[in-house]
Amino acid sequence: MSFDSLLLEHEPAIRLGSFLGSFVLLAVWELFAPRRAPETSKLIRWTNNLALAIVNILMVRVLFPLAAVALAVFVNQRGTGFLNMIPVPYPLAIVASLLAFDLAVYMVHLAFHTAPVLWRMHRVHHADLDFDVATAVRFHPLQMVLSTLIKFAVILVLGTPVLAVLVFEAVFHALLLFNHANVHIPPAMDRVLRWFVVTPDMHRVHHSVRSAETDSNFGFALPWWDRLFGTYRAEPAAGHERMTIGIGHFCAQRDFWLDRLLLNPFLDERSSRAANRSQEAG
Repeated sequence: MSFDSLLLEHEPAIRLGSFLGSFVLLAVWELFAPRRAPETSKLIRWTNNLALAIVNILMVRVLFPLAAVALAVFVNQRGTGFLNMIPVPYPLAIVASLLAFDLAVYMVHLAFHTAPVLWRMHRVHHADLDFDVATAVRFHPLQMVLSTLIKFAVILVLGTPVLAVLVFEAVFHALLLFNHANVHIPPAMDRVLRWFVVTPDMHRVHHSVRSAETDSNFGFALPWWDRLFGTYRAEPAAGHERMTIGIGHFCAQRDFWLDRLLLNPFLDERSSRAANRSQEAG
């Protein structure tokens, strides 16, 4: 059995183990060393955020039965893609692929904040009123479908090594959980870490209700793109303990529930408020 086939065989277990291990570790860290006190019911938020994550997993699996790692195996077996057409040392191909994946996520994230139709999908993530590890899985299924298509496009165009795809799927997505975690990191350590990885304090700024802060710190795993393209902001104006998380509407308790998370891109602010008033009256 080839190395790529071995990675493909164990890909589900590696991804699941990485996700569950990271999630549990960060949840325990949040419990014993939180950065901020919660503003809302954790039970309601976590139940519905995790339910949304399950919907996303099922939808992506149904629409894209070929996983990213399987697609990479297919591409490399046929020698297609840029990295398969030129003599690139394997370690360099791995590094280049990981950088390309992360840059693609940065650019797509920027687009989700810029194009109104894309923002409607992405605001489901930003409408969370607290910022913790469960926020990291709160994405609308439409955004997940688009993100999967873009990831597949990167694999097809670059011809990324299978190992690079698996590392991105497992390790980099564990970093997504980390940079949303409500964990306390000593300021001196955070200042060093954020030169190499997006830290929770760095990414929390991006979830501020202030638009100037929301439109900053788009990085997914690596912090360099924000510094390179001028979208880096070191701290929120109000400080981490006093900053307001969210987007200013879709912030009633009814908006936390799964059905409203799925409907969110199709609602406007006025219809959301009207629905909440009707719910409260009932």
